[in-house]
Amino acid sequence: MAKKNQPQPAPDKKEQGNKPEQDQKQDQKKVFLKKTPLPFMGGGKKGPQKTSLISYIATTLLIFIILSGVYSWLAGKNTQTFDIPVSQLTSDIKAGTVTEVDVKGDALDVIYKDGTKKTSKKEEGVALSQTLFNYGVTPAELTVVKVQINSDTGFIYWVINLLPIFGPLLFIVMFVWYMTRQVKGAGMQAFTFGQSKARMIDPNDSSQKVTFKDVAGAKEAKEELSEIVDFLKNPKKFLDIGARIPKGILLMGAPGTGKTLLARAVAGEAGVAFFSISGSEFVEMFVGVGASRVRDLFMMAKRSSPAIIFVDEIDAVGRVRGVGAGGGNDEREQTLNQILVEMDGFEPNEKVIVMAATNRPDVLDPALLRPGRFDRRVTLDLPDRSDREAILKVHSTKKPFAEDVNLEVIAERTPGFSGADLYSLMNEGAILAARENRTKISQYDLIRSIEKVMLGPERKSHILGKKEKEITAYHEAGHAVLASILPYADPVHKISIIARGRAAGYVLKLPIEDNKLQSRKEFLDDIAVSLGGYVVEKMMFDDLTTGPSNDLQVSTALARDMVTKYGMSDKLGPIAFEGAGGKVLFGQGVADKEFSERVSAEIDAEVSRIMNEAMVKAQTTIEAHRPLLDAIAQKMIEVETMERPEFENLLIAHGVVPKKKLDIEHQV
Repeated sequence: MAKKNQPQPAPDKKEQGNKPEQDQKQDQKKVFLKKTPLPFMGGGKKGPQKTSLISYIATTLLIFIILSGVYSWLAGKNTQTFDIPVSQLTSDIKAGTVTEVDVKGDALDVIYKDGTKKTSKKEEGVALSQTLFNYGVTPAELTVVKVQINSDTGFIYWVINLLPIFGPLLFIVMFVWYMTRQVKGAGMQAFTFGQSKARMIDPNDSSQKVTFKDVAGAKEAKEELSEIVDFLKNPKKFLDIGARIPKGILLMGAPGTGKTLLARAVAGEAGVAFFSISGSEFVEMFVGVGASRVRDLFMMAKRSSPAIIFVDEIDAVGRVRGVGAGGGNDEREQTLNQILVEMDGFEPNEKVIVMAATNRPDVLDPALLRPGRFDRRVTLDLPDRSDREAILKVHSTKKPFAEDVNLEVIAERTPGFSGADLYSLMNEGAILAARENRTKISQYDLIRSIEKVMLGPERKSHILGKKEKEITAYHEAGHAVLASILPYADPVHKISIIARGRAAGYVLKLPIEDNKLQSRKEFLDDIAVSLGGYVVEKMMFDDLTTGPSNDLQVSTALARDMVTKYGMSDKLGPIAFEGAGGKVLFGQGVADKEFSERVSAEIDAEVSRIMNEAMVKAQTTIEAHRPLLDAIAQKMIEVETMERPEFENLLIAHGVVPKKKLDIEHQV
């Protein structure tokens, strides 16, 4: 049983930028290097380099084969003839078997009446008629033979005669030029290996421009960043009064909350160049490359100032130093040291702002967070209901909607959704409409897409047997009864025993309003609701299945958090035994736990007590409302899916007043 009103991870949206116009030569080198593999510095061990070397050899052999074939074809055209002496030619002319003689310099091509072709050769500098007359051929005998005199000129003649000489030489020259070109490209890559890989969004590129109007919600974050925009537009106002604008802004928040989009909006509002790079792109296997790329990035930004440098996922290089060893760690620490030096070396009038984003601020090095570096930290929370509605409107600008679409209802039914989740929701709704060959998106498409984003697609091919269907129906009915009876549990919105994602069935609940805080009583009721399926299976079938496995994991983790994080145990008191990540607390060390074995045993005992008390509460409640449980289960076996109005009618029929609330999910 998973909960949707807790922040769920979602991937941040990465933005790609354009290249700076003033660095076209440098960028052309980078494009060339991407296409040309590096034949040294370890590059020969990788697949692309091997493929490229094979292609070079294959191309060379192909050229050689083509040249050889052309020469053989041209040279072989004249090999189907026979050489005869002049005396034999004279005898054949006297016998009347010769029809034509072609004179090509001193060479003679003789054609006979039967089509045979033969060659001969006359004396140099002597006419053919004189040669034949010396051999006894009379003018009368010569007149019946057609004599054709051809000059030794023409392109084919010279090609045939010069190709055997210059063909191999040309092949050697082309091969040397080809290999020299590859060596030159490798040298260029060696010299540009340490250059920055940052992507730039030009301020004049309207297709890439993002402003605060494109970022819905995050009102407080936009107010904080508006000062940065004002400084980039009019720095003199701040410098004249002696104010120093923050050199670095750290955007913190859960994945999908819009950190990257907000950084782009700052650059778009200010109309300045925006350099974007990921923290992982600094670190390479070669020592010193990351630091070199940092220097090159800051030099590019200074040349384009005013500008914004945005480092996404800065925790990839900004983690606490001195907690590991090895070459990779040393390279990361050198890169971090260079970032610290570059940020501390800025002058106030350089008009270059550094922005960074992370969802793990607890692991960052303290030197990054000190004044003078990341002076300002902006936190982005998950959007509330009004912000969700605004985000949905932004994502719906280019989507055709039917008349029944109500984005306010969609916003109410998506507590805990991040901006990325809402984008996915709208996209899935459009896909569902297109799949059914409709030109407009309806409210039903958006409702279905909510469940698809939360739980995954329906598995219609997963047909339950009669026994499994009965177990699943009673399992989900157990969740539904407890959610409707326990006072601090969120009420049911929908029940289904149609498999979706990894869940064989699910119960959706919605809180009436978004809650930033949760009380101990709410946690205890949530744990009891999670155990509803476990209790019902044991009670009704005197057996247990694998169905409640996720419910047990979620409820046990919640009970442990109550004891170790939230101080909700009367026995152990207000002590936090674990940090936010479970391993790192205030950047100190990476130990799994910082308490004794005795305390660990007490924690386990408290978690067990909370779980057992919740199970007793669930069992007592279900036994007191057994008719309602049976009615819900039998209805689910019949219809498989039950919406809120039909479910509330069942509650009223059994004397239970429905709660006026709305949705979370419990899944098998």
